[in-house]
Amino acid sequence: MSKWFYFNIILLILSVWQVVNHFSFPALSTPILFGLIGFLLFLFNWTRNAVFSTIRNTPDRKMKIKFVNISKRVMPFHRWTGTLALVFIVLHAIWILHLYGFSFHNSKMVAGLLALLNLILMVITGWWRLIKPTGKLRRTHLRLGIALFFLIAIHLLL
Repeated sequence: MSKWFYFNIILLILSVWQVVNHFSFPALSTPILFGLIGFLLFLFNWTRNAVFSTIRNTPDRKMKIKFVNISKRVMPFHRWTGTLALVFIVLHAIWILHLYGFSFHNSKMVAGLLALLNLILMVITGWWRLIKPTGKLRRTHLRLGIALFFLIAIHLLL
């Protein structure tokens, strides 16, 4: 198993912990629900990174074949899942800005804004790879994913 599976599980536990400890739980407020759905869609897509890492690093041929087959079944939905994650996160951001306004002094909002901008770039590069698949664009897309993972973690921790 890749280290990314463990990182993803830790981030999932952190997000569920934040949602459960929110003042509106168990009746979740709409912006929190949109943020959670967007995060889960992102994490679903980001788990492909863990799958590919496992495929590259495991010596067990049966496990590689199993993960490749899973990845092939999920691939047609990858771009659409990422785009849907962006839609839910934009709705989350709009709702939060409507309720609280924006302040550069609020570090959680700044981290969220950086994560949103990163997600927008990531979705653009994902669709762009469909038109012009290059190694540089693939690496850019992957690096944006890694950066987004850590920006989300910071957003959740603040």
